[in-house]
Amino acid sequence: MSAEKTSLVTLPAPVSGPVDLLIVAGEHSGDEHAARMVRDLRARHPGLKVCALGGPELAAAGAQLLHDLTATSVVGFVEVLKHYPFFKALFAATLKWIATHKPRAVCFVDYPGFNLRLATQLKKRGLSVKGGGKIKLLYYISPQIWAWKPKRRFSMARDLDAMAVIFPFETDCYADTKLPVEFVGHPFLADGYAPPVRYDPSGPALLLPGSRTQAVTKIFPLLLAGFADFRKTLPGARATVLYPSNEVRRSLDRVFSQFPSLAGAVDFVRTSNDSAGGQALPASAVLTSSGTMSLHCALAGIPGAVVYKTKTLTYWLGRMLVGVEFIGMANLLLKEPMYPEFIQGGASAPALGRQLRESTTDPVRQKRTAEQAVKLRQLLHEPTGVTAADWLARQLE
Repeated sequence: MSAEKTSLVTLPAPVSGPVDLLIVAGEHSGDEHAARMVRDLRARHPGLKVCALGGPELAAAGAQLLHDLTATSVVGFVEVLKHYPFFKALFAATLKWIATHKPRAVCFVDYPGFNLRLATQLKKRGLSVKGGGKIKLLYYISPQIWAWKPKRRFSMARDLDAMAVIFPFETDCYADTKLPVEFVGHPFLADGYAPPVRYDPSGPALLLPGSRTQAVTKIFPLLLAGFADFRKTLPGARATVLYPSNEVRRSLDRVFSQFPSLAGAVDFVRTSNDSAGGQALPASAVLTSSGTMSLHCALAGIPGAVVYKTKTLTYWLGRMLVGVEFIGMANLLLKEPMYPEFIQGGASAPALGRQLRESTTDPVRQKRTAEQAVKLRQLLHEPTGVTAADWLARQLE
């Protein structure tokens, strides 16, 4: 993304006629969830013309891909600053494209840093309905305003026309605004969705350090130390580590080299969009970071624990700014610790080893986890007759 390339950011014109819908999804998970919504929508309305700033999943669903936004997504303050000229040019090109081709609606999918700024500019320029224009601005998968920057809800209500959320409690987060917000079920429970993991009491332990390099280097040593402690009482135990990219794998390898006693006992499996190529991997227990995969494991009823560690200053700043009781999504939804949380100094090898032992040998723990998984699936399942595609189709009427 050199400075020379930033001036060359252009988006292609629609291949045929007026555009009904523009999707903006900046991350792999958003690309995947939006693609399922678009695929369902186009099955009912084959003539619907959809363009997207997204990724390969949206392209496969029948959207004209204007730019692969997932290929240029970055995480972290330093990375954002490093690529700022490119994203500034892409932002300007996107505004120009919308002003020129005027889709009937724009549906933003998560990715709030880019999408909320875009919504604000569309209103300021008089292009959106709230700005006096004709383009409806829709949002699918809310930013986590319940944990971070809650006041954003007021600017979102000012700029957006409707929102669909994937957690049932999120409708209440916008109750003091006039923004229409609807719960449409979680995409992990959508018809045809293939979960990446499954519970198997005879399977290996799962070690899930996350998808971000900085977090991996802090969390993975703790997971390996806990697994090593577990093997003291079960020397033949094996583990599977899931990783999303070559970059993360390199970080994992550097950490793993410090645990020679585990050589041959740990398998590394690359995932794609938090899935395992359509084949659910078996697991008897899990030690996981607090990310997306922790929810997959909870829905599958795999017993285990959440592990979190970061720089001390970052942690205490986060504690002051983020007002939630738990860091694991399953725990937040159930309002109880389905997965005990081991944070900072509390994440010791003996404590995590004990969690793996209980998860694999205690029938009471296993039964409780199975019951909590059922409750969690009930909470997140789509309301009768209402899907994300239903919601979007209604907005396009």
